[in-house]
Amino acid sequence: MRLPPLRLWIVISLFWVLGVDAAWSAEKYRIDPAHSFVEFTISHLGFSLLRGRFNTISGHFTYDQERPEKSAINVDVATSSIDSNHAERDKHLRGKDFLDVEQFPKASFVSSGFSEQEGKGKLEGKLTLHGVTKEVSIPVTFIGSGMDPWGGSRRGYTGKLRINRGDYGMDTNLGPNALEMDLEFFIEGILE
Repeated sequence: MRLPPLRLWIVISLFWVLGVDAAWSAEKYRIDPAHSFVEFTISHLGFSLLRGRFNTISGHFTYDQERPEKSAINVDVATSSIDSNHAERDKHLRGKDFLDVEQFPKASFVSSGFSEQEGKGKLEGKLTLHGVTKEVSIPVTFIGSGMDPWGGSRRGYTGKLRINRGDYGMDTNLGPNALEMDLEFFIEGILE
């Protein structure tokens, strides 16, 4: 049996490597901390709603347009960055009755699966809050992608999740309607 010329092997190998790389490549984004945040909404004693946000967020995500199911995200949130527009309340929320930020300085989400169709998707993964990790499913909506004015490429999503804070060890009594709270995620990534 006669082997093909060396050049042919090099060309075949090059196409094979490039083809495999293209098939397995995904866009990699760094979460933009200036344009990404987590908001929360919770009942205040059953009389009104309290809204606030966490201002410090970091992480990365990948997106594969050809195979969205291969996309993934990893997000960290500094719990001490809670901001409910009231300094004394924020101090209380950072304390042992709620977030206990000295013991649990970080909340996180790590995805385990993603599905998408026509701009709507579902993100599966593990949410860790107050030292407790739970499997969650987050409906997400694609907001947009494209070039920014500085020559970078960006991609953004929003998602919303309702949790029972008692499931995460935060069961201080705030009234009968205040165990459940909504978390809303606004994620904007910069292509690396």
